[in-house]
Amino acid sequence: MFNLGGVDIPRGVNVTINLELPKLYNTPTQLPVRVIRGKRSGPVVFISAAIHGDELNGIEIIRRFRKLSILKKLKGTLILVPIVNVYGIMTLSRYLPDRRDLNRSFPGNAKGSLAGRVARIFFDEIVKKCDLGIDLHTASIHKSNLPQVRTNTDNEYTFRLAKAFGAAVVLHSELRDGSLRAVAQEEGVPILLYEAGEALRFDETSIRIGVHGLVNVLRENEMLPKVSKKVHKVPVITRSSKWIRSSESGMLRTIKALGDTVAQDEIIAYIDEPLDDESFEVRSPFDGIIIGKSEIPLVQAGDAVFHIARFKNLEQAEDKIEHFHENMIEESEFYELNNEDTIE
Repeated sequence: MFNLGGVDIPRGVNVTINLELPKLYNTPTQLPVRVIRGKRSGPVVFISAAIHGDELNGIEIIRRFRKLSILKKLKGTLILVPIVNVYGIMTLSRYLPDRRDLNRSFPGNAKGSLAGRVARIFFDEIVKKCDLGIDLHTASIHKSNLPQVRTNTDNEYTFRLAKAFGAAVVLHSELRDGSLRAVAQEEGVPILLYEAGEALRFDETSIRIGVHGLVNVLRENEMLPKVSKKVHKVPVITRSSKWIRSSESGMLRTIKALGDTVAQDEIIAYIDEPLDDESFEVRSPFDGIIIGKSEIPLVQAGDAVFHIARFKNLEQAEDKIEHFHENMIEESEFYELNNEDTIE
């Protein structure tokens, strides 16, 4: 028997449980959680999205994922939380009404701020009961991310799962104080972070990769049956990245796109003066791949405009990214030919 929110859930059950959250003024608020238990024992895994209320891709990824018929063969327990920040999504805000970032408020405090109380409920009721977590994110407002998985690549277990996910890039990511991943790791619960797409937008490619990525991870974790052996090319693996900031204010004219490889000192964009003929070059500080970029052409000096993952072998990187794009075409063909509720 598995207990969540005071409810005992036997094996072989698919049920929704509403956890009580702090009221918003005088309006009752609940956190909907879907629990899917296989008939056979196995790990307990949570999949969460919208910790930031403006990150929508993960909500759709979980909606499609939970309808897959392959989950009837599940071993273990899945806890699906499509909207963690139920307050922020009401106003399409990244933050909570107390202006705090939920992903900097863990493990939380039952007598603290609104963010602290929500973090405490989510952490105690869900995270601490799991063996693994997969947290779905997008870039922040007016930015977009190439589909990528962030984790501790020094951890053999999470590194293996990250590579199995099937995203273009696996990035070693340092822990940040108060983040879900940092506090969960201290509790012994490793987490994969999937970053893809743009805030307040659905990106079909990012969503499809996310749905298949969840299935791939559960297969690698022996919670779903594996298919016949298929060679999966290793993604681009990098241990460091850097946001390139604008040195001037003006109009951003990009030369390079998401997923492009760039050489050290190569021009990746120009910043043009709107009322003048002067232009300023934006150059890459090292060899790498563009994994994030600004989507708004207006920039101020100091704005983050390109996120570049360091990778020295550009020819190898181009080959891996090309293979990734070929896989995306295969995924599109799959969705056209098959009901999206089924993955064989």
